[in-house]
Amino acid sequence: MFVSRLAALLSCVALSGIACAETWRLKEGDVPLPPAELQALAGRTLTFYDGGRSTYSAGGSYSYTFSAANGGGTAFGLYSIAEDGSVCTTFRNGFSRCDLYVRNGQRLILIDEKGDRYPVRPD
Repeated sequence: MFVSRLAALLSCVALSGIACAETWRLKEGDVPLPPAELQALAGRTLTFYDGGRSTYSAGGSYSYTFSAANGGGTAFGLYSIAEDGSVCTTFRNGFSRCDLYVRNGQRLILIDEKGDRYPVRPD
């Protein structure tokens, strides 16, 4: 599954310079963050409604702190911004994933590779 999705993504990027929309499960009104907003993630912490927090450091370090309800603890890794506008993280434990941030109206939402949506609390 991952290999086929990766192949589709790479062929979309090769053909158009950006990823095909069908790579991500977007809903009506979803607008992926432009490059300037993605770059502005550096130095920010985003808090989700379950209390989890994603912290993006200027040097490319990343941490996700789980809410107390989800066991607490923090996972550390490195992040980068892919050509399709997704934010890809490689964790110290070897796990990696990419997420897409979109705006829908006034709401900022993280969409994971499975299509699950996680709204971010406003600042």
